[in-house]
Amino acid sequence: MHQYKKLAIWITSRELIVLVYGIVNRLPKSEQYILIPQLLRASISISLNIAEGSGRGTDKDFSHFIDIALGSLYETETCLYLI
Repeated sequence: MHQYKKLAIWITSRELIVLVYGIVNRLPKSEQYILIPQLLRASISISLNIAEGSGRGTDKDFSHFIDIALGSLYETETCLYLI
């Protein structure tokens, strides 16, 4: 079992969430129903999947959740390009 709280990737993903919250707080109100929720979900999903994967029994399972986290990172990046 991986100790996700010690993983640099998990720590960095939490720092990203803080940055994203700072960004969405400055976005226009017109984005509050579409882009802001999507951006928040995607960015939060990164750390959640790393944590979930670390609790799985095998490295293969962990790798699968890291792949999902990477997809959420790409989604976050794309949302940020749109603003």
